[in-house]
Amino acid sequence: MKRSARINSYWREFCFLARGLLSTDHPVLAHVIPMRRCNLACAYCNEYDKFSEPVPLETMCRRIDKLAELGTSAVIVSGGEPLLHPNLDKIIVRIRRHGMLAALISNCYLLTQERILRLNDAGLEYLQVSIDNVNPDDVSKKSLKLLDKKLILLSSLAEFKVNINSVIGGGIRTPEDALVIAKRAVELGLTSSLGIIHDSNGGLRPLSPVEREIYEQMKSLGKKGYTRLNYFQDNLVEGRSNTWRCRAGARYLYICEDGLVHYCSQQRGHPGIPLDRYSREDIRREYLTRKSCADYCTIGCVHQVAVFDFWRDPQTLPVKSPVRTDQVPAMQELYQIR
Repeated sequence: MKRSARINSYWREFCFLARGLLSTDHPVLAHVIPMRRCNLACAYCNEYDKFSEPVPLETMCRRIDKLAELGTSAVIVSGGEPLLHPNLDKIIVRIRRHGMLAALISNCYLLTQERILRLNDAGLEYLQVSIDNVNPDDVSKKSLKLLDKKLILLSSLAEFKVNINSVIGGGIRTPEDALVIAKRAVELGLTSSLGIIHDSNGGLRPLSPVEREIYEQMKSLGKKGYTRLNYFQDNLVEGRSNTWRCRAGARYLYICEDGLVHYCSQQRGHPGIPLDRYSREDIRREYLTRKSCADYCTIGCVHQVAVFDFWRDPQTLPVKSPVRTDQVPAMQELYQIR
């Protein structure tokens, strides 16, 4: 059963890649937030709160339907902590019903054997688990010590692909832990990746010499997933900018819990249009618009999606400057979103 699910997943991923290359008028990847609340409070994170209620299932289904209408190829469900949402399985089922790839990003604290089996049944195809250190501290509780048993369960039960993502920079006190975590992932037959913590606009936070060395060692480790498509980090770790065409707002969409479309998690405010009003004209405009935050951007999923279009369509519309996340409430007021 597990082998059959993996083969089917590989075929769907091939179709995903082919469609992304053949057409530019649809989103390749959308990131949806059904739950902003999180059960943890990592010191470096600005993507959670401690009080939000889950977005109602009916609302999430309408948003998934709209993404399908726009021709979206894949949807990532994130948060906050999405496992807190009481109808997460049904959201994943809705994504798969439209033929879109379904992925999940979670800290996995709430994961049990029963939840893994439910995610299998729902049709989840990819899970990214965030682990920041070997032992918990006051910066992050996402530690290997507390989550290793969850990884063992995933290794033996999950019919979906599992990637373990660690981070360096931004106050993580033991960057060498990333190597221990990655080696454990490989030992369990999972994939691993490394992210660079960004500032509040998604840009680079300078890395120390030790962090740079850890990054270089991580590149040589064994089993890798597509999340290792991180060529852009080679420049960033040296403090150099990247020259690329960010297609956020077009090929990549970030839909917050209020249903607004943003460039990414760190650029909430642009374009700030409700998903139910988003059109192919909006997609085309943002596809051709250069973003001023792009040069030092560390947001991996946006870079990875941009690979589909590196070689075509120069961005000819005026540069848009980044919007601070504290401006988002003004956008909600503009569109009377509650």
